[in-house]
Amino acid sequence: MAPLPPPIRALIESGPLAHVVTLGRDGSPHVSMAWVGIEHDEIVIGTLFDQPKLRNLRTDPRIALSFHTTELNDYGLNHYLVLRGRARITEGRAAELLQRLAWVYLGPDVHFPAMPDPPPGFVIRVSVEQVSGIGPWEGSPSVT
Repeated sequence: MAPLPPPIRALIESGPLAHVVTLGRDGSPHVSMAWVGIEHDEIVIGTLFDQPKLRNLRTDPRIALSFHTTELNDYGLNHYLVLRGRARITEGRAAELLQRLAWVYLGPDVHFPAMPDPPPGFVIRVSVEQVSGIGPWEGSPSVT
């Protein structure tokens, strides 16, 4: 897997919410929102409990993530980034990932998840195959 280009890394590390799109068994899109991070050039999403996006990815690993920014291009349109790829699900370490992401999304003094003994959960690991959007990542080659 090729490294994620620096402008993509910078955007994700700044903490934008991701629109997460997976495909249901009937092919219909399922859209949710998630905190995301980067580990070893994979996009990572933590979840403590089984959710539709996990069930969808077990059936079909294709996934799309989109992000928007407050930056504008010369035409006054917001920059946005779309990443398409394939996901794999690993069990465990979700609470640790969510705590790390909470410091980005909620602040440095936050304890998350706010429960005494969180379940091990799941981590979605996305290998990015295609990059599109408007912003400094325009023209970025596919990264796989």
